Amino acid sequence: MTALAMPVTARRHGPALHVDLGAVAANTRLFAERTDGALMAVVKADGFGHGALDVARTALANGASWLGVTSIDEALPLRDAGLRVPVLSWLNPVDADFGRAIASGIDLAVPCRDHLDAITRAGLGARVHLQLDTGMARDGAPPSDWGALCRAARHAERLGRVSVVGVMGHLGCADVPGHPANAAGRVRFAWGVEMARAAGLRPPLRHLAATAATLTDPLSHHTLSRVGAGLVGIDPSGSTRLAPAMTLTAPVVAVRRVRAGTPVGYGHDWTAPRATNLALLPLGYADGLPRATGGRAEVQLRGRRCPVVGRVSMDQVVVDVGSDVVAVGESATVFGTGHGGEPTVAEWAAWADTIEHEIVTGIGARVAR
Repeated sequence: MTALAMPVTARRHGPALHVDLGAVAANTRLFAERTDGALMAVVKADGFGHGALDVARTALANGASWLGVTSIDEALPLRDAGLRVPVLSWLNPVDADFGRAIASGIDLAVPCRDHLDAITRAGLGARVHLQLDTGMARDGAPPSDWGALCRAARHAERLGRVSVVGVMGHLGCADVPGHPANAAGRVRFAWGVEMARAAGLRPPLRHLAATAATLTDPLSHHTLSRVGAGLVGIDPSGSTRLAPAMTLTAPVVAVRRVRAGTPVGYGHDWTAPRATNLALLPLGYADGLPRATGGRAEVQLRGRRCPVVGRVSMDQVVVDVGSDVVAVGESATVFGTGHGGEPTVAEWAAWADTIEHEIVTGIGARVAR
């Protein structure tokens, strides 16, 4: 839901998450221009916290032709919403509802023989993407199992049980352009494609690049690139200026004047060094503000940065507004685009010693969208 469509009551009475779909559109167009292949909009984790359906529709209207998610449970709502473009689901337990996925026309990743067997038992005609571990020891078949998986998939294809439409992998160090692991991953992926062909498979789709590699590593693009974080303004490689799409605001619910020496919050980690004014915001670690940011983070009130003081509590934070006399009901910007001087998601990630992905996907359900 965009800020313009958000109910006034949601903006007025509590913390609110505002999503700029114009930014998503601009980012999608940038990625579509960066690759000669097709673009998959990855909308897992509720569109990286930005709303899966809104991000999906916006991306599809601006250059994406595929959608990607982790689980079948994330894929089915896209179909229920009427989206008929190809959708790939690549992370499912072996007892997932593959039958329903096949009936809904959802493509499925196959990381091992157990998954292939489960999918072939679930129904006829599944579209599958064989998934190769290209150097992360995480998802995908290890090279030692790859040949056998390709041969088994070819056998299932001859029987009409599946159609092998893709080979996929993932680069573990794409956020560091030039890292030797990226070249090694590309070599392993090329080997995997050749092994698939040697087994008699002819998959039309090959995809290895995610956001960072799409921006920095043209050799990894192949026929399809998978972009998720980049759609909402996050570039893990730090190479490209993207448009941030998320702004988080919260109202001031209480104000007080305190004397020098007044302790604040649990553990009295912070004590006022001078007489000052404090503002209370109804937002805490249960809403996605990392607890580790206490004493480091800032918010914007009345056009200037103010520090978060004391610990981040489950439901609330205290902000030192200094000599400003802030009124109950005023709105603080917790993070935004940064264009108006407000803190950004990148800054909150730095204060928490984490990545931007964790910040945007961690905003809790109590925050109005």
